[in-house]
Amino acid sequence: MITRRIMLAATAAMAVVGAASGAFAQEWKSKYPELSFAIVPAENAADTTNRYQPFMDYLSKEIGVPVKLRIVNDYAAVVQGQKEETINIGYYGAASFARSIIVGANISPIAIEVNKDGSKGYFSVVYVKKDSPFQKLEDLKGKTLGLVDPNSTSGNNVPRFEMNKLGIDPDKFFSKVVYAGTHENAAIGVAQGTFDACFNAWTNENDSDALHADQKGLLKMSDLRIIYKSQSILNGPIAILNSMPDELKSKIKSAILSAAEKDPEAFAKATNGKKAPFQATSTEEYQPTINLVKFVDELKKKS
Repeated sequence: MITRRIMLAATAAMAVVGAASGAFAQEWKSKYPELSFAIVPAENAADTTNRYQPFMDYLSKEIGVPVKLRIVNDYAAVVQGQKEETINIGYYGAASFARSIIVGANISPIAIEVNKDGSKGYFSVVYVKKDSPFQKLEDLKGKTLGLVDPNSTSGNNVPRFEMNKLGIDPDKFFSKVVYAGTHENAAIGVAQGTFDACFNAWTNENDSDALHADQKGLLKMSDLRIIYKSQSILNGPIAILNSMPDELKSKIKSAILSAAEKDPEAFAKATNGKKAPFQATSTEEYQPTINLVKFVDELKKKS
């Protein structure tokens, strides 16, 4: 028989548990009054802010503390920031995430990009000018090549891996190899004639960094032509610091995985309307990429 005394005792116990839970939440909020979110660069700072700020606003609301977008100059800044634990959340390409793991960053990937068709991969392609005579990689001997960043997956690591299979040492084969800094800059470089060719990210005819640059009026896709396409590359992850409290990590993961459902407008803007909802992932899924980056590191030592 449930008596009034038992009910009062149960209510009091629940109040104590609730207060303790609230105190714990306040404890992590006092240590993490705001969070930093950094993205490996694909476009200029102004466009990155415009694209991702609604997503930051959504995350701030869901997590309960402000999430600040951190604009970085290169891929290494995200790697170093997570290693030094000055960046709480990092949005990577597969190779830059692999680099973070290799250098000892204490992080875990919590979400992976998913394409509209449900696949989780993209390609490294070589762009040349449409009216150029080049038909294959071998035709570019002695020409200028644009890469993206030393830690870019499709803009450096996969290209070097693929060229090695073809017996091409890029630093000897091309007259000049230049890092453009972003996928956008590399594609613009070809369109403007700065590079004879460049490696770049390409998912399909409707989803690529060069196409996004075209939509912003920075180049014309009709001026470019693809002469090489790699094997499929795993899409990049979002990773968080393992050292953060479990409750906070859970909130971040939940917010990111449910973003497409809870704030479709912010999600669509951040992903250019080209992606399906994020899916959970793990470091194990990126082990082949980690192995590839280590292989490319060895290639550099031999060259």
